[in-house]
Amino acid sequence: MQTSIASLDLPPFRPRFPWWGGDLQTLANRLRGAAARLAPRGGERLRFPLADGTGDTLLATLHRPVTPKPGRPLVLLIHGLTGSEDSHYILSQARLLLDRGYRVLRLNLRGAGRSRPLCGGHYYAGRSQDFRALLALLPADLTQDGLVAVGYSLGGAMLLKYLGEEGSASPLAAAATVCAPIDLSVTCGHMMRRRNGFYHRYILDQMKREATAEGASLSAAERTAILGSRSIWDYDEVFIAPRHGFAGAEDYYERCKPVRFMTGVRVPTLVLGAGNDPWIPAALYRAYNWAANKALVPLLPESGGHVGFHGAGDDKPWSDEVITRFFDHG
Repeated sequence: MQTSIASLDLPPFRPRFPWWGGDLQTLANRLRGAAARLAPRGGERLRFPLADGTGDTLLATLHRPVTPKPGRPLVLLIHGLTGSEDSHYILSQARLLLDRGYRVLRLNLRGAGRSRPLCGGHYYAGRSQDFRALLALLPADLTQDGLVAVGYSLGGAMLLKYLGEEGSASPLAAAATVCAPIDLSVTCGHMMRRRNGFYHRYILDQMKREATAEGASLSAAERTAILGSRSIWDYDEVFIAPRHGFAGAEDYYERCKPVRFMTGVRVPTLVLGAGNDPWIPAALYRAYNWAANKALVPLLPESGGHVGFHGAGDDKPWSDEVITRFFDHG
């Protein structure tokens, strides 16, 4: 599969009223209320017990289209930080893919969403081994027409790391990421700027709730450290890093940042970002040498916010159409 942006025949992205600017684009999913469910496209609950000795089990929901199209691959959707299979952007993308005849698997990462009660452990940006294990557990009847994946924000970072580690050995035929933090340290510093104080406080509060919810296996010291964290960096320094064998937050960020792995990606991968994303510095995308790896297909419109892309002329996010066309051209 060799797909160029020009071959997708995409309309230019233009923000839809009233979602002007990066902040409103980012907040639109929440301000618009809950996303519609996927009925009548029924869902089937799948369980993926992880064979790593933890006893943790990932939960996912499989949807089959009303009118399937033969030969279309299974699409795996991977949520971002404090998200789940029920995140607005996951449901929105799933609806369009199902309408186009794709089967869709909405995944909950370890300790996220509906996986939380069944997992003592917790996901993080570098935990690509969980995704690798999931792929190995997929039933043969679901994979016979191939596999593709979409990762959002932190889920996109994890996906890029996995793709770089696997190279041409990955069973994925194609992939896409949306607003992935390709440098974790720079992104963390960017999020902790004063202008992002509202976002930072909200995300940190959600991280604490998620990490300490029912099912989490925590020592008393870990629980105290999580609840006492005063920033995302602090949370990673006192919980994520020591829990997973890193020397500290900066060691975690350095060893897991996607830019360390992206030169190894061999699967055609759409990398979508926004020039006015308040969470992910656009400079990271603009400075990357995309020409050095033809498997990576960058797309960086000036607007779109963080996992927003609410465009004129269509109620569904522009990114949904972009990703679906990318897979259609595979």
